[in-house]
Amino acid sequence: MSKGKDQFATRRGFALPIGCTILGEGINFSIFSRHAHSVTLVVDLPATATEPHHREEICLHPKVNRTGDLWHILLKTRRDDLHYGYRIDGPMSPEQTGLAYDPNTLLLDPVSHVHRPRAWGEELHDDRLPRCGIIKHDFDWQNDQPLNIPLTDTIIYELHVRGFTRHHSSKVSCPGTYEGIREKIPYLKALGITAVELMPVTEFDENDNVFTDPKTGKVLKNFWGYNPVSFFALKSGYAARPPDHINEFKAMILALHQAGIEVILDMVFNHTGEGGYDGRTSSFRGIDNRIYYLLDRKTREYLNFSGCGNTMNCNHPVVRELIREALRYWVIEMHIDGFRFDLASILGRDTSGNLLANPPMIELIAEDPVLRDTKIIAEAWDAAGLYQVGTFSTDARWAEWNGKFRDDVRAFMAGHENSVAALATRIAGSSDLYQSSFRHPFNSINFITSHDGFTLADLVSYNQKHNLPNGEENRDGDNHNISWNSGREGITRDRKIEALRLRRMRTMFVLLFLSQGVPMISSGDEFGHSKKGNNNSWCQDNTINWLNWDLAQKNSGLLRFVEQCIHLRKGHPVFCRTNFFTPSADPLGAEDNADIVWQSLTPGKQDWSGQCHTLAFLLNGKTIEDGQDDHFLILLNGDRNTDAIFTLPKIPQSSSTRPWRQIIDTSQESPLDFVALPQAPSREPLTTVQVKAMGAVVLQASPS
Repeated sequence: MSKGKDQFATRRGFALPIGCTILGEGINFSIFSRHAHSVTLVVDLPATATEPHHREEICLHPKVNRTGDLWHILLKTRRDDLHYGYRIDGPMSPEQTGLAYDPNTLLLDPVSHVHRPRAWGEELHDDRLPRCGIIKHDFDWQNDQPLNIPLTDTIIYELHVRGFTRHHSSKVSCPGTYEGIREKIPYLKALGITAVELMPVTEFDENDNVFTDPKTGKVLKNFWGYNPVSFFALKSGYAARPPDHINEFKAMILALHQAGIEVILDMVFNHTGEGGYDGRTSSFRGIDNRIYYLLDRKTREYLNFSGCGNTMNCNHPVVRELIREALRYWVIEMHIDGFRFDLASILGRDTSGNLLANPPMIELIAEDPVLRDTKIIAEAWDAAGLYQVGTFSTDARWAEWNGKFRDDVRAFMAGHENSVAALATRIAGSSDLYQSSFRHPFNSINFITSHDGFTLADLVSYNQKHNLPNGEENRDGDNHNISWNSGREGITRDRKIEALRLRRMRTMFVLLFLSQGVPMISSGDEFGHSKKGNNNSWCQDNTINWLNWDLAQKNSGLLRFVEQCIHLRKGHPVFCRTNFFTPSADPLGAEDNADIVWQSLTPGKQDWSGQCHTLAFLLNGKTIEDGQDDHFLILLNGDRNTDAIFTLPKIPQSSSTRPWRQIIDTSQESPLDFVALPQAPSREPLTTVQVKAMGAVVLQASPS
């Protein structure tokens, strides 16, 4: 490596835009640091046919290369193949000042779009090498435009880029990659989902895990990626060809859009992978620790509302601007359609960690003109116990992961008492959470499982978490799973238990897709993927998280059932209301013009008692907001052991001679569990239908 005479002619440069910008006369660099005493730009030039590898360290003069808090310089060069980083010096006194400068640490540019590409699992061998690079965004988008699918019509499929196709059974050419997802688009389209929600794809270090597998002693990976080192740089380790990872990602986005599928990113702005003071400093801590992180005003220790060692200072103006620019980048340059904000309640805390009444960060995201058509979804809680489901924001732009939907469906489907009334509220769109804040049913993102917790197959197979492989002696993961193993823990060959588990899964899919709100499923649930009872699989880069696609064939009946449920929902607006149900004038809700009519076993008779485990509801297709739809009657039995006999109500605004058609019975084996309407058996009003324990029956009737 050459470190001879300076290779670059320089100019003062420009304060804005921050980051690295190619201009006509060279490359401009600008970085924020309020409390730094000095900033040095480190530039790394690879060898060429005529020049050796060259590194140059350029000290920025505080009176020349500084405008306010921005340090900047322009290099008069055309070499866009360079890599760069910063050394920043200043006070190193965390206990007194909260500042932690170390000029020996080479820092990442927080707004760099690309880091040195590396394959999954490849170690960062030399922290002395500058990692930020320069990229030309020259991808041919072929006139790609946002799909702008209404939230009411959205069906979300949460997946992990690597876990989705890494297993050999996926039969893709490039397992575990963006390209692998592209090859699975026909499957996603056939399933019927309208959006994929990708778990974190910004750069993180999968090798930062300190835990080991207790059986093998092998160090585990940070598989999920909720430990970002950048909010801008794309994860190169998910690419089939890491040097071309950005174009590979864009090709995936384009192909998904061409198939009518949107892309939502799971963004982690609440903390970074730097951890506490004993963690690796890669960027923010070494640039301006006191600005970027929440610190205790007395001890200068990190306030830890994220559970990961640090918390971003999201409502500081500098950090707000950083987050906004990151979101704009993903929308403008990467054509992303929406964002799910991890531990989003942290976005509402002030610089001391207190909850703000009107958080500027939350308002900024909702009101930003670039993001105006972008879906924004909050995980409306944090790791410090703040739970804001229903109260995160009164702005109708914000949707929320509805943790209460998850919990109330699970409770009913585990046979718990006092669960019927709560379930009815969730089915109706959670008006207790959203109607009072002038929002809509589609502000509720309904889910029963997600990446975090049991899979659906495990929810019906395990009473307890089984997390020993995570290396923390089963201490990690939530102990409150609201699950029931259906009579035996884990794998069984008992056919009755297997049938009950399958029935419960099908019933929960009925609840998910026929409730008001936006349904979200976790990838693999549609064909019964199990994580062997591990409810915190963040560190498992193996078959626990790799979807076994052989199950799609083995459990093809379940997969078919899910597909049919999705297509039923998409074909009937009665399940996708934009407004809440109007209360009926009849106290029993039995009039023909009621939007929804509730009953227990008998028409006109409701039972909200704690001991009741049965619920039925009739959706009136003639009272939807625009036009009309078919009528639907859903019968639910949440008892663990006892079958229920329901008497069918009359069809609204119809003579008693017209029959219902029974299209779904979750106790039946495929394909009889879901029958096309023309082949569905007739059921006369005022006759009875048996619903098996933990089962559901759905009936349909035309409005005339």
